[in-house]
Amino acid sequence: MRIAVPNKGRLHDPTLELLDRAGIGVENGAERQLYADTVDPEITVLYARAADIPEYVADGAADLGVTGLDQVRESGADGVADLLDLDYGKCRLVLAAPEDGDITEPADLEGKTVATEFPRITREYFAEASVSPEVVEVTGATELTPHVEMADAIVDITSTGTTLRVNRLAVVDEVLESSVRLFGREDVLEDPKVEQVRTALRSVLDADGKRYLMLNAPEENLDAVEDVIPGLGGPTVLDVDEPGMVAVHAVVAERDVFEAVNDLKAEGASGILVTEIERLVE
Repeated sequence: MRIAVPNKGRLHDPTLELLDRAGIGVENGAERQLYADTVDPEITVLYARAADIPEYVADGAADLGVTGLDQVRESGADGVADLLDLDYGKCRLVLAAPEDGDITEPADLEGKTVATEFPRITREYFAEASVSPEVVEVTGATELTPHVEMADAIVDITSTGTTLRVNRLAVVDEVLESSVRLFGREDVLEDPKVEQVRTALRSVLDADGKRYLMLNAPEENLDAVEDVIPGLGGPTVLDVDEPGMVAVHAVVAERDVFEAVNDLKAEGASGILVTEIERLVE
């Protein structure tokens, strides 16, 4: 099983960290290396430009790929399935124009010029809106093009909107909401290894923001304890040697831990232990 991952940039480190937490850590990785083994002898990681990964998967050089939804949509690669939202690298592809200009909706760009690094997505967007601007592909500094009279508007990636504001551009419309995804070639989706990889990655995502809570509580107060920590499908209750007491284990949201601990102590709970969860398979 070959997994293509970004070779550099803002997606590189988070992707390798996620693979490591999922038990697919890279071994003997080095800069400028084209591929690397993982701790799973059946999985190899291929390093590629984020924009090239959809083609790696579509052409069979890799079976799975990790890259942004925007890159997959822009590539137009056929036979590539979206398997899992990995919940990082979030951004928006937006239509923006000078904030003091007269372009306030997509229709205002009929017959005008739009600059972008995403010509395929941009053309598809305007086709759906039945608007026909001239789409000009640029390779950088897209936000400058309206100010040097190269374009009337742009379609560009934004995370916080700061770059747009600095360049006196206002968002006219959202074109695409993107995040990093796990993609797979459609003809390998029945391979059990694909589901193993997806389950491993999803178990890390499901564990984020959760904690494992263990405690002893009076059996007579069990109903009240269960109200405090309902857990996933209810807490697990175990007998202990101490008469009248039970052990209670539950998965709770990290944000609820502080209040839950105080409420549990009020119900007579003791020996409360809170631990991190590395992976959670539901």
